[in-house]
Amino acid sequence: MLRGRSADVCLIDLRFPSGTALEWMPRLRAAAPATRFVVLTGFLEQRVLEAGVAAGVRGFAHKGQQAGDILALLRRVGAGEVVADLAAQRGGARPRSRAQQVARFLTPREREVLTRLARGESTQALAKAMGVTRSTARSHVQSVLSKLGVHSQREAVIEAARHGLVSVETGEWLAG
Repeated sequence: MLRGRSADVCLIDLRFPSGTALEWMPRLRAAAPATRFVVLTGFLEQRVLEAGVAAGVRGFAHKGQQAGDILALLRRVGAGEVVADLAAQRGGARPRSRAQQVARFLTPREREVLTRLARGESTQALAKAMGVTRSTARSHVQSVLSKLGVHSQREAVIEAARHGLVSVETGEWLAG
């Protein structure tokens, strides 16, 4: 497809049935030398980041990001920036727990939901404070539960507090 069309930026998943984007990068770059490639991934390890940059990847986007954030990242790469997002922008420190790994991929809205849950707010109170419908607030809560691998709001708060993501005393976000 890249040979037949010119593209300024190409968003490609890290993993697909016939290999990984990094394995395919030499062929992709040969087919479209002027195209800047952004890799979409669910978790970015430092070695993948380094290998990607060495292979010519110009950016990394996380599958948990909001569509608008991914589009902004694509615009930045299209403008010539190299955007090594996710773990790389947080100093490359390896998280100590699964919750801390997941915390890096919570959207700002999901972080807000988690801190409000830590403050003891109900879903209805969340919706009102965030200026969204109750259904949208429930959707954000469900996304947080899913990403943290828990089944209830209480478990989410306990898991987040246990791993230093939020303070149950102040209801503040602590994880960078």
